Amino acid sequence: MATLNLLNIPDDLYKRLQELAEAEHRSIDAQVITILQNALETKIQQTEEERRKNVLKLLEESSNRRRLNPADFGLPDSTELIREDRDR
Repeated sequence: MATLNLLNIPDDLYKRLQELAEAEHRSIDAQVITILQNALETKIQQTEEERRKNVLKLLEESSNRRRLNPADFGLPDSTELIREDRDR
């Protein structure tokens, strides 16, 4: 297991951490680990939600795009080309 040493922790922050650890019947080490785990899980969930939102936005933009008709550009219909190929 890795070791993490912190220096220059503000006194008020350490006191609050100590009070929280006592209230939850944990050591300060266990309390710090719990806080770090919760923070990381929250960050991961936020990242996943952002990805989902981005995908939904992309899908919405894709469905709102104007469909292009090849005939508008003087191009033949691909269905006809495929049918001609199959009939050979």
